[in-house]
Amino acid sequence: MRVLITGVAGFIGYHLAKSFLSEGIEVCGIDNINNYYDINLKKDRLKNLSSYKNFLFKKIDMINKELLSNTFIDYKPTKVINLAAQAGVRYSIENPYAYLESNLIGFLNIIELCRHNNVKGLIYASSSSVYGSNKKIPFSVEDRVSKPIALYGATKRANELIAHSYSHLYDLHTTGLRYFTAYGPWGRPDMAMFIFARKILKNEPIPIFNHGKMRRDFTYIDDIISGTRKAVEKNYECEVFNIGNNKSEKLMDMIALIEKELGLQAKKRLLPIQPGDIPESFANIEKSKKMLGYKPTTNINEGIQHFISWYKDYYKI
Repeated sequence: MRVLITGVAGFIGYHLAKSFLSEGIEVCGIDNINNYYDINLKKDRLKNLSSYKNFLFKKIDMINKELLSNTFIDYKPTKVINLAAQAGVRYSIENPYAYLESNLIGFLNIIELCRHNNVKGLIYASSSSVYGSNKKIPFSVEDRVSKPIALYGATKRANELIAHSYSHLYDLHTTGLRYFTAYGPWGRPDMAMFIFARKILKNEPIPIFNHGKMRRDFTYIDDIISGTRKAVEKNYECEVFNIGNNKSEKLMDMIALIEKELGLQAKKRLLPIQPGDIPESFANIEKSKKMLGYKPTTNINEGIQHFISWYKDYYKI
């Protein structure tokens, strides 16, 4: 198996690449190293991956089809995992064109190249954001997802629809993974846990939206990688799965766990809900259990311990 991973310098991409590389599997990683968040974190992830002899990195933007095409021709991947995307629900309100380029044009470039280069399977990142304003909890892949409330979710739903059409037209195997709030070591600085840890340590007030009445299905990175690897192995003809922890946690409980691990009390700034945000996410993972053999194993207490331990070590606290 020769694996090509887009977004390899990102949070999930880094851990997934490391998982393959540690087993001796060849990985070609693509990333444009954009400055949406601290590029030093991305460079440090890449530095770790570069210690593996079976890792090849190419700095390419997803919208550059010519450079992407050359990589497909030279590397000849058998499986492609598309994780590159402009992330962030709130950022999509401020910078919509960034999402059009990466999440739509970039995705189309990748799936077209998979079609024309005999790729055996495309596994791509979708998101829990596709569920939008759905009221039924927990979210099931059988639910209708026609009303995303943020552009980010709309682009991810578009990816699912494009993948479905390509599977039907060209017999390209595609699997979409709706990730639910990934967290853990080497995480993204724009995510809540990262923001809270940083601000608590600086004795700055933390922003708590919807006055704390939020719940999230926090999914530890090892479980995210486990589900992704299983999807790569199964390589279904055309499927979509939830990859979550199957438990909806209170935001205030998550904050309390961070406070406990840091040994510090947070200054809390209660704010209204942000545009594009949903009050609760909660993954129904029955289909993932049955068809992928997916089973999350890390609870939030253990996961936050690992995250804070890494944070202190990485930032030398």
